[in-house]
Amino acid sequence: MDCIDVTGIRAYGYTGYLPEEQVLGQWFEVDVKLWLDLKSAGKTDAIADTVDYRQVINLVQHLIKTSKFALIERLVAVIADSILQECDRLTQVQVTLSKPAAPIPDFAGKISICVTRSR
Repeated sequence: MDCIDVTGIRAYGYTGYLPEEQVLGQWFEVDVKLWLDLKSAGKTDAIADTVDYRQVINLVQHLIKTSKFALIERLVAVIADSILQECDRLTQVQVTLSKPAAPIPDFAGKISICVTRSR
């Protein structure tokens, strides 16, 4: 199966366990892998034979900006399920959501959750 990687999608959102995360918000980063058959698109050179990843980017950014969940596990699951629902050509999607500035004392790393969903 063929795969399109879309990396570095950024948006500001209000998902987080701490009350201040849902009020002040924070940046999120998302990488998406889209599995589908690209054989036709490789021959026809037509966007109708692939996935318009601009729509995927817009969908991910919209969901981050408008969702307010306690857990990023919930947000990443909603993103993956929504992409599969909107893009009927896809057989599988993998979404990695990162929280690059988690409000954890003495922690300078980032937290990432990765989910894979299939039809």
